[in-house]
Amino acid sequence: MVNELLGIQYNIAKANRTDRKVQNLASYINEDTLRAIHKTMDKRKAYGIDKVTKGDYEQNLEENLANLVKRMKSGSYRPNPIRRVYIPKETKGKMRPLGISCYEDKLVENAIAQILEQIYEPKFYNESFGSRPNRNCHQAVREIIEMVQYRKTNYVVEADIRGFFDNVDHEWLMKMLSHDIADRRFLEIIEKFLKAGIMENGKLLNSERGTSQGNGASPVLANIYLHYVLDNWFDVIVRRQCKGECYLIRYCDDFVCCFQNQYEAQVFRQRLEERFRKYGLELAEEKTKILEFGRFARQNRKARGERKPDTFDFLGFTFYCGMDGKKQFFRCRVKTSKKKFRSKIKAMKEWIKIHRTMPLEQIFKTVNAKLRGHYQYYGVTDNTKEVKNFLTQTKWLLFKWLNRRSQKRSYTLGTFFNGLLRTFPLLEPSIKVSLFYR
Repeated sequence: MVNELLGIQYNIAKANRTDRKVQNLASYINEDTLRAIHKTMDKRKAYGIDKVTKGDYEQNLEENLANLVKRMKSGSYRPNPIRRVYIPKETKGKMRPLGISCYEDKLVENAIAQILEQIYEPKFYNESFGSRPNRNCHQAVREIIEMVQYRKTNYVVEADIRGFFDNVDHEWLMKMLSHDIADRRFLEIIEKFLKAGIMENGKLLNSERGTSQGNGASPVLANIYLHYVLDNWFDVIVRRQCKGECYLIRYCDDFVCCFQNQYEAQVFRQRLEERFRKYGLELAEEKTKILEFGRFARQNRKARGERKPDTFDFLGFTFYCGMDGKKQFFRCRVKTSKKKFRSKIKAMKEWIKIHRTMPLEQIFKTVNAKLRGHYQYYGVTDNTKEVKNFLTQTKWLLFKWLNRRSQKRSYTLGTFFNGLLRTFPLLEPSIKVSLFYR
């Protein structure tokens, strides 16, 4: 696998010296690469329409890999349609579509993703954080705080793309890929995946648009698409035409733009809609707005007799204009968004309700694991109150549902809080992540 990656890097370096288009990529999807990817695959992952699991595939692994590579070299390889399933969204009553590929196709998808990552990581902007190595949500949140608190941000454009993964234009995506890649065979493999189709309720649907969430290559393809549609356009066109300062922070298909001048934020909002329309995307009007936000927003709005500045949500956090502990300096603060808090409490409630008859030791062990995960994400600077509230709500849910293990009440407040919680203590919240650069 190391040799393959070094070979790809050599081809990239060669392309940078010539026409900047990388060649000879399909040859790196070989038996050695696919075998290495197979070893890293999670055997618990759901299977595709052929119902083949990792265990089934590795019974004749070498034969299967040799056959797969042979079909890819001859051009006869055809990815199977993905199996579409739906999972509940946090918005009540709405469902999120996921695509589950067949195991063999997952191997090829991951190989494609690794190759594309080698090519595009040097091209991607620092302001892009989603689905990239050594980058995470907290870094994106930290970057927004940096932009608002220490730079000339007076207005924020909060935008949302309606159904991004379902509306990626295949023709435009292939043009973007061919701008940097000269290997036609490699591009044909990617196009076959895009056109493979969707199996839903026993019916085969054409996939004329979109790239399914759940596809191994989908995150990097989405980043490539938005790199050209949004990031590069913002840097080369928007930033250069603005008289004031402006910044973009993006995580996958979620992004926030900061502006020094109001009229430039308004112009950007209009041009953004036109730009997206050109590439088959659409802004969700109800979730797209311009906010007065930043170090002068509170005093400017107070002078005009207006209420305090509005807030905006990004990656599960609500950003709001605040002050430091002594109320002397402006601070861009964050807290768990109400929408996320409600959804997490609801999920905790459902789990406790369903599993309340389990042994107490197992119940508290699992609840502590859930609390630990919550603290690791939401335990950030300024958010102590909200993570403590999450623990408090969890305690009351346990008290309520453990009392329904039988027809008689199992615990009083005293026996629960002073007795049971001493025997099975719950994890106390702590700040896991600092949102300020050191």
